Amino acid sequence: MKIVVLDGYTLNPGDNPWDALAALGDLTVHDRSAPDETVPRARGAAIVLTNKTHLDAATLAALPDLRYVGVLATGYNVVDIAAARAHGITVTNVPEYGTDFVAQHVFALLLELTNAVGEHDAAVHAGEWQRCPDFSFWKRPLLELAGLTMGIVGYGRIGRRVGDVARALGMRVLASVRPGTAAPAATATETWCDLETLFATSDVVSLHCPLTSDNTRFVNAALLARMKRSALLVNTARGPLIDEQALAEALAAGTIAGAGLDVVSVEPIRADNPLLRAPNCVLTPHVAWASLAARRRLMATAVDNVRGFLAGKPQNVVR
Repeated sequence: MKIVVLDGYTLNPGDNPWDALAALGDLTVHDRSAPDETVPRARGAAIVLTNKTHLDAATLAALPDLRYVGVLATGYNVVDIAAARAHGITVTNVPEYGTDFVAQHVFALLLELTNAVGEHDAAVHAGEWQRCPDFSFWKRPLLELAGLTMGIVGYGRIGRRVGDVARALGMRVLASVRPGTAAPAATATETWCDLETLFATSDVVSLHCPLTSDNTRFVNAALLARMKRSALLVNTARGPLIDEQALAEALAAGTIAGAGLDVVSVEPIRADNPLLRAPNCVLTPHVAWASLAARRRLMATAVDNVRGFLAGKPQNVVR
């Protein structure tokens, strides 16, 4: 059986072998695939694995032998699920592999905004401490998280783990409910509220929801205007959840105090992305998933997904 990986480099840049997948069929791994390479490379394959290479309706229609798509990620917006269903193609994802590392990266971004470790390190290396008349100095006001409120949009596995860490740091946790649904009863550890209330009352808002056609750019100028001027926004989910021009303008105007983003709307980031010039905006290159431990878990589950499909017992099927 022919198996094709369309963009395997980030999962295995040399430290996370494909051996277990190769044992299941005739495997070809491409580090990257341009849009015009996708169909030629996937043609004849019954099984295709993709991370960020898009498989839209036209692409799926051009691959009559395709029976299975394994998404090498939790988010599956790169695949037209309705079209896959219409063609009888099973689509799976990997819902649980990077929870701990994503949560860790949320706080890496947040602590850079609150403690400015990188900025102070650069100042020390530039000789500012040597020239300082005092034993201590700081380049900007430093913010203590204890006693502040963390608002979490998308309270699934990752969102709950972020909440655990926030509480360990002495923060109160708010979680948003989907529009039109009733809020669960508040507990000793978390309080539920609608999205507008969460943005208006939180000191930190962290996004952990999947990207859908309904929530694209839902973090817009109107929602940002509800936030406290001292508030911080963190996004380790999907870039298109945020209207980037609106966020850049909010940062420039001081509508909110800062943002930490691991994802943007187009990746790699384009030179004209307004967030590159926005003040108090920390950007990392979509690495919140990429620890070796997390990538090994991802690989193991992706292979198990293929095994399950071949055995007639598919798991982690996207509905």
